[in-house]
Amino acid sequence: MVDYGLKDKVAVVTGANNPRGIGAATAFAFAREGAKVVLVYKRVLRPFDGNKVDRNGVDRYYAANAGNADEVAGKLREMGADFLILESDISDETAVKGIYSAVMKRFGRVDILVNNAAADDENGFDTIEKITRKVIDDTFAVNVRGSVLMMREFVAHRGESGRIVNISTDAAQVFAGQIAYGASKATLEALTRSVALEVAKYGITVNCVAPGPTQTGWIDAELEKAVVPLIPTGRLIRPEEIAATILFLASDKAEMLTGQVIKVSGGHAL
Repeated sequence: MVDYGLKDKVAVVTGANNPRGIGAATAFAFAREGAKVVLVYKRVLRPFDGNKVDRNGVDRYYAANAGNADEVAGKLREMGADFLILESDISDETAVKGIYSAVMKRFGRVDILVNNAAADDENGFDTIEKITRKVIDDTFAVNVRGSVLMMREFVAHRGESGRIVNISTDAAQVFAGQIAYGASKATLEALTRSVALEVAKYGITVNCVAPGPTQTGWIDAELEKAVVPLIPTGRLIRPEEIAATILFLASDKAEMLTGQVIKVSGGHAL
């Protein structure tokens, strides 16, 4: 059994209210290692059909993201985890400062940051012919500004060392049909490299995980049939597999690994 050296470390995970999501899977992974977990989330209100939330698809996904983190909290409680839940908006500078104030008040330290929260456009306005200023601003506000603010405050509240793991997407470099989303994630990858160079002197590593098509509740059966043939390993990625890579990057085992973008995609979008 691998000892990741995470017992009693404090890990902040954003975007953690979807119980089937990467954020939740990451929180559970840290909790199993004995880490203290801080869940940060914002409710994203999008219309969904309540009769369809019992199966994978956009309705289940939208319902999860519109809810609170009670289901995630319930599982953490069953695990006996020490955790804190904060409903907040990482795109707001004052709110980000409040997040870290709450973390320091509760735990007195912060060791790990997982920038998982993300925004996208569900209305099909993220193409060069349809894109609006609002879509650009809303997407970059969370995916770039929010991630930068969370990293800045992490560095300001650092201990003797630290781990930052940003979450991108495997198609960040070429994402036709979602150009603002893809560009924001490519920006996050560039920030990962730049910030890694700046904070290495503090013993902080900064890396990025770029998931491929991951079943977080949004891929319905029809879409799965279309996507799986594009994945060389022949199946969708599970959130737990993304979490496993995040766990390694946050551990003592990855002390000399920084500034990297690691695709966990089963060979998709190489």
